[in-house]
Amino acid sequence: MLEWIGLGILVLLVLLILVVIGTYNRLVVLRNRIDNAWSQIDVQLKRRYDLIPNLVETVKGYAKHEKETLKDVIKYRGGLVNGSAEDRTMANNMLTAALGRLFAVSENYPQLRANENFLKLQEELTGTENKISYVRTAYNDSVLELNNGIQTFPSNMIAGMFGFTQKPYLETPGEERKNVKVKFE
Repeated sequence: MLEWIGLGILVLLVLLILVVIGTYNRLVVLRNRIDNAWSQIDVQLKRRYDLIPNLVETVKGYAKHEKETLKDVIKYRGGLVNGSAEDRTMANNMLTAALGRLFAVSENYPQLRANENFLKLQEELTGTENKISYVRTAYNDSVLELNNGIQTFPSNMIAGMFGFTQKPYLETPGEERKNVKVKFE
């Protein structure tokens, strides 16, 4: 009888160890998925960073007096590759606003809008913006999954033992949440 109790305790101990190992490995995979998602965002930000000088040079030829908008685009472009993830996210948000102004400026120059290089660059930049949006969504989905794993029982105990921490979501700044007003004059 004592043998059966000892064997039962051993089986429970082995099962408990397997649950801990499985949960730990799941949390590691989720954390790595978040790191990978951030790397994908970085790839798209780098692509955007590389496209912008060509776009700016194309616009410069047509809109010489729109220097302030072009300076903003160049300034915020530099923030895409330097600093912390939070700094790069903020630079990305500022650059998005500056690019919006740049494309609004292009509306004043019909010959620029018809320029094949400008149209191609604008199309590539739009595609990159769509990819950035997609990978931001993938990042936030991965953060949700990890944070749920860290907060739910029993994985929260294992996460606490091994130092797993919650990750922040990428959020849209307040000014970008407002409705866009379009005026035709």
